[in-house]
Amino acid sequence: MSDCLFCKIRDGLIPARVVYRDDTCLAFEDINPQAPTHLLFIPLKHIATVNDITSEDREAVGHLFTAAAKVAQQRGHADSGYRVVMNTQRDAGQTVFHIHLHMLAGRPLLWPPG
Repeated sequence: MSDCLFCKIRDGLIPARVVYRDDTCLAFEDINPQAPTHLLFIPLKHIATVNDITSEDREAVGHLFTAAAKVAQQRGHADSGYRVVMNTQRDAGQTVFHIHLHMLAGRPLLWPPG
C-alpha cells in the first residue's frame, strides 16, 4: 500500500525508532506514547484491519504476540505486567489502517481503558 504510513516505516521511507525486526514483523516506538513503554508491532504484510485477517495470516498475527512477549521480557516488563491491544476501525481508535499491536508498560494501567 503506497499510502500506508506503517508500510512506509516498514520500507524505511519514514524514520521510526525501531526496537525489533524479524522476517515476519517490525516493532517501533509510538510517536504519541501513552505509557513509559508504548510500542507498536506490525506484520510486514499489509493487513488493513482485524476484519481483513485471513486464515493465511494466522501465523503472522500470532507472531505479533510472541514478539511482544519477547520484547517485554527483554525490557523487564514480563513480571510486572504489560498490556497488548489491537484497535479495529475508527470507533475503536484505529487511526492507521495497517493492523498493529500496541504494547504498553512501565506504569500501572487502569481498567477500563476508556
